[in-house]
Amino acid sequence: MTAVLEKVEQEALNLPKEERAFLADRLLSSLGGDVLSDVDAAWVMEAEHRYAEYKEGKRQPVPASEVFSAADRILR
Repeated sequence: MTAVLEKVEQEALNLPKEERAFLADRLLSSLGGDVLSDVDAAWVMEAEHRYAEYKEGKRQPVPASEVFSAADRILR
């Protein structure tokens, strides 16, 4: 790893969670469609897996208000 990359990595890791998430999204977007397609495909597979578990009664639904509240807490 180059010295510049190490410095950028350290500075990025010191950012607040919200800014790290924004930076991660920008970096992934800069890689082009192939990488995003892989990431998107992985999320689709995960969503389908979770939905199947829900339909089988293995996973309980969570109200949207709880999901958004948890997301707000994580991003602060």
